[in-house]
Amino acid sequence: MVYYYSSQKNLALFKKSPDKYLPQYGGWCAYAMGDYGEKVSINPESFLVRDNKLYLFYKTFFTNTKEKWLDDIDALQKNADINWKKTITK
Repeated sequence: MVYYYSSQKNLALFKKSPDKYLPQYGGWCAYAMGDYGEKVSINPESFLVRDNKLYLFYKTFFTNTKEKWLDDIDALQKNADINWKKTITK
């Protein structure tokens, strides 16, 4: 991943605690991970910060999976956490 910082202060904060700033599910679409356990590319303009965690989503002109995620956020997040653990242990 490539990170850009708006200041030296922000760079220092990142270096002090990088895991705090990493997106969930390896930067893949949170909805896709929760709905069917697949790695799907995201659009960085579609994101959500919840409980100090960054979630990214697939978005095109006609589809924004963030909206679907918000419709059933608790169940999808639980499934995504389970599916991600399966994905990283393969």
